[in-house]
Amino acid sequence: MTQKLRWGIMGCAQIATGSVMPAIRESETGIIQAVASRGLDKSSAVAEEFGVAQAYGSYEELLADPDVDAVYIPLPNHLHREWVIRAAEAGKHVLCEKPIALNSREAAEMVEACRKAGVHLAEAYMYRHHPRIAEVQEIIASGEIGDLRSIRGTFTYNDAGDTSNIRFKSAWGGGSLYDVGCYPLSAARLLFGAEPEAATVQAIFSPEHDNVDMMASGLVEFPGGVSLIFDCGMWAYNRQLLEVLGTEGRIELPMPFNARFDDAEFFVYSGGEVRRARATGANPYVCQADDFAAAVFGAAPVIAAEDPVLNMTLIETCLASARTRQRISLKQG
Repeated sequence: MTQKLRWGIMGCAQIATGSVMPAIRESETGIIQAVASRGLDKSSAVAEEFGVAQAYGSYEELLADPDVDAVYIPLPNHLHREWVIRAAEAGKHVLCEKPIALNSREAAEMVEACRKAGVHLAEAYMYRHHPRIAEVQEIIASGEIGDLRSIRGTFTYNDAGDTSNIRFKSAWGGGSLYDVGCYPLSAARLLFGAEPEAATVQAIFSPEHDNVDMMASGLVEFPGGVSLIFDCGMWAYNRQLLEVLGTEGRIELPMPFNARFDDAEFFVYSGGEVRRARATGANPYVCQADDFAAAVFGAAPVIAAEDPVLNMTLIETCLASARTRQRISLKQG
């Protein structure tokens, strides 16, 4: 029998009820033990919907439950640091929504708290767990598209009319870089297999939306003269694309960050031809849950423990570049 990880859900946000909780129920390794909200009425309704035995009216009660092994935290960004650290101190493994923190200092504190407590911490970049990403990495490693030269990433959508959205609250970690720019930024670090050296970013800061960055575009420099060219936005036409360019070919991934089954294919251009790669379809949220549980049970984690700190360093550098309209170098090591 497969060992089961007993999950507690800390908050009833749409990402939790619409994607993560159904995925845990579908996973091979997880069960939902409890759900908590700041009000018992809400958590009880969600518990009833998902057949969860225990509902709590506070996050503290969830962390005190000895039958909960791990918690998933989908709270607003500015609350991540507090509750990740409190969860670690309670001996719970933690899957925290992206971006994991408001800055790299917070992320480092969270990583250290989990290391000290001996619990596993992961940032919820579910796309990294989709089999298609590993397949793309295999093609790059094979040399089929030659030496990498550039990556281009886009992730935009338009939700500007919903001015009450928490993504438009500056103090809460709002803005397009935090919400969707983090995807191409993390993807470039993963596929280049290196950390960036500098970033130059331009953004639209909207007074109507608490002066968060509603659209950003930029250049991220990596060692060896290669780069990521990206744009992200919450006030632009919906689109996603990731293109990996090499000396002998390129890889094009439609819907790189939300692909599941029918949209998991991608295209490889090499040798003067194009082929449709038959990528393995999957629900990345299910893969994320199973990969997280495997790490808790002793397997090597898919994402390194220090990755959230490195990714937050890049995000905050991009935001600082956009605010100052300057190229900013990143210090490594």
